[in-house]
Amino acid sequence: MTRQPQTVLPRRRLLQMGGAALGAAALSPFAPRAARAATPVTFQLSWLHSVQFGGSYIAQSKGYWSDLGLDVALAPGGPNAPVEPPVVAGTALLGISAADYTAAAVENGAPFRILAVAMQKNPFAISSLPDNPVNVPKDLEGKSIGMATANTPVLEALCTLNDVDIGRIEVVPTQYDGAPLLAGQVDCLLSWATDLPVAMAMKGADPVVMLLADHGYAVHSQTYIATEDSIANRRADLVALLKGEVMGWTDYHADTDAAAELTVKMFPDAGLDLATQKLQAERQLPLMFTDLTEQNGFGWFTDETVAANVETLALLGRQVSPDLWDRSILEEVHGGA
Repeated sequence: MTRQPQTVLPRRRLLQMGGAALGAAALSPFAPRAARAATPVTFQLSWLHSVQFGGSYIAQSKGYWSDLGLDVALAPGGPNAPVEPPVVAGTALLGISAADYTAAAVENGAPFRILAVAMQKNPFAISSLPDNPVNVPKDLEGKSIGMATANTPVLEALCTLNDVDIGRIEVVPTQYDGAPLLAGQVDCLLSWATDLPVAMAMKGADPVVMLLADHGYAVHSQTYIATEDSIANRRADLVALLKGEVMGWTDYHADTDAAAELTVKMFPDAGLDLATQKLQAERQLPLMFTDLTEQNGFGWFTDETVAANVETLALLGRQVSPDLWDRSILEEVHGGA
């Protein structure tokens, strides 16, 4: 999963334990470049390999990038492999990040721009059980929530956005695991919608999942970042890299099961469970594909979505301006849409 926010890292450890889609390249709106020597490019992922990056695996396995003149290496992230350093250093042309991560890096002088947005809806969610559900933020009052205390700013932002009295919520520090909820130790849990709820579902539970993004929490996730220097001097490679990415995710949208099967096949030593990967792939769809992407294409963002991000990031203590986002390359990818 893309790190989102910075304090949610433990959730990827869970997903470690947890076939390309059949669309033909000829159906893609993107024509390949004229044949030439492939340009080596490193694409830095934000975490360990899983179906979270299924569209990228499809792009690589189906030759979309090679047809566009690139030889792409997908570099996994992890607890000791942050995204930002290789992108700043130029050893990776493009990286998967998140708006709050990028904002923090820019505050420290990193010359990043956000070029596209994979997760249109932030995946943070609150899970509860059907007999004591949290359907709306106001339901949190009088309940206990299991979470990492470092994620308190996220809860505070949600409460501010929805006029919820945070003083009436009991925060219980927990490990990143569904067990405290299933054991009745807490009333709900804060996590990504694509991990702990999936893990609980695989155990036969049916948690109620309230997506924070449905209640005003606007923070772009699984974003594509590059440096200003790369945008200026390696623009053609960035366009080709994002074109292949769009093609891969378009195929993912058409067949999430095939994406999960491909992921498990490509990384047989990653400890990935196929059924878990299939469910995660399915749960990612409504986060990544919305009316906005239907109208404009995968990865799209608007001035309005950027403005909402700026407001939410301010609640998280990150002051950014709209020019952190640069849509010019994405417009070229989508043919000037």
